Amino acid sequence: MIAGAGVSALFTDFYSLTMAQGYWKKGMDTRAVFEMFFRKQPFGGGFSVFAGLGTLLEKLKSFAFSPDDIDYLKSLSLFEDAFLDYLKDFRFSGSLWAMDEGTIVFPHEPLVRVDGGLIECQIIEGMLLNIINFQTLIATKAARVWLASGKGTVMEFGLRRAQGPDGAMSASRAAYIGGACGTSNALAGKAFGIPVMGTMAHSWVMAWPSEEEAFRAYAQLYPDRTVFLIDTYDTLKSGIVNAIKVGKTLTEQGKRFGVRLDSGDVHYLSLEARKALDGAGMPDATIAVSNDLDESIIKTLTDAGAPVDMWGVGTQMVTGGTQAAFTGVYKLAASNDSSGRLIPRIKFSDNPEKTSNPGVKQVWRIKDAGGMCVADVLALEEEPGLDSVARRGATGKGKTCTFWHPSADYRRFSHTLEGSAQPLLARRLENGKAAGREPSLPEIREKARAELDSFDMSYKRLLNPHIYKVSISGPLKELKLGLIKNYLGELQS
Repeated sequence: MIAGAGVSALFTDFYSLTMAQGYWKKGMDTRAVFEMFFRKQPFGGGFSVFAGLGTLLEKLKSFAFSPDDIDYLKSLSLFEDAFLDYLKDFRFSGSLWAMDEGTIVFPHEPLVRVDGGLIECQIIEGMLLNIINFQTLIATKAARVWLASGKGTVMEFGLRRAQGPDGAMSASRAAYIGGACGTSNALAGKAFGIPVMGTMAHSWVMAWPSEEEAFRAYAQLYPDRTVFLIDTYDTLKSGIVNAIKVGKTLTEQGKRFGVRLDSGDVHYLSLEARKALDGAGMPDATIAVSNDLDESIIKTLTDAGAPVDMWGVGTQMVTGGTQAAFTGVYKLAASNDSSGRLIPRIKFSDNPEKTSNPGVKQVWRIKDAGGMCVADVLALEEEPGLDSVARRGATGKGKTCTFWHPSADYRRFSHTLEGSAQPLLARRLENGKAAGREPSLPEIREKARAELDSFDMSYKRLLNPHIYKVSISGPLKELKLGLIKNYLGELQS
């Protein structure tokens, strides 16, 4: 499944199909509401960047079983012919609510809500989680790198190290949302409109009789996009010397150029290269660095004053580096009972962190008078409280509200509303059709940057970030405790 291409409905976990046949056979394909959320921030960080929604919505348009898919399922001798006939016409026809792509998100809050028939909600689970989990992981990594660079120029160079073709395409898209200004992936440039970037490889330099000839030939071919790779032989005794020699020809033509370091002590070499360039009267020449960088290395270099203008990040950005996966899950929040009433559902666990929040919910983001984010609150969709405050605007200011810890225990906090209360979930699909204009990728990228600016720096620290408050409303707390009490009572009876 390559980002931008269609997708078979077989791209799902097999149990989704066995359960779907069970629901169909038992007449249980009634209304259900599922929510996708995550339990833990990746990278030991304090925030995540929601990504992948645009890809998900695009895939849902063509999510269907082909004749070959049906033949394959029939060959398994597990599915009834009548159920396979049902699957032939399968299309997602429900509604989907989600946060804006690029939103800064936190554990336990619904990022996506799916409302439809139980079968269709179940079948799309695997694809939804695959897309949202991976792109959110990579967008978050890219944002951490971008912040570590001091909001500098970050290039995504990860195509050759990504997990397969789709991993490379999805990673390029997500990295751009998170903060990368361009990609080395030419196909991603075409598919998503991301600026494509690249300089030269060591093989270019090695293919010529001399380093100087290699640089001169490249400068003649691409005088407006020349960046010399100066560490093929000897960075300071050869590379920077030849870059300056050929660079003089470019500067005499009114062109700018740069150099790139791909090995060695980046701090020392960048300082020496900057010194040589400035000494040659080329203060506008830029320095780019690469070589297995991550946010920790970049932060160390920026704090040390390394004169780096551009950062090329590959493996660590497109694979997630030390974080193998994003912890997103997909849980049933409500479904119809035998009489057709929508009933809240809860997953109970001895681990309070794994006990889900029941019912159909909205997420409210509370900001202070200066527009900075204070807390997110999960509330039942039908609750009037925060909605009425948001609609009343200034007349709701000064109201003190109490919110509870998601574990529904004694922990709570009170906040006096002085800013806005903004709902984060909005309808994206209705009856399987688009419910409004979807933003462009550059717009999503700008959304992520603006969102990051609305959070205090303490939440964005690489080490020991402050924990942002995600709470639940009083009515949601009472519903959750009531369902837990009923469940425990049934166990004891």
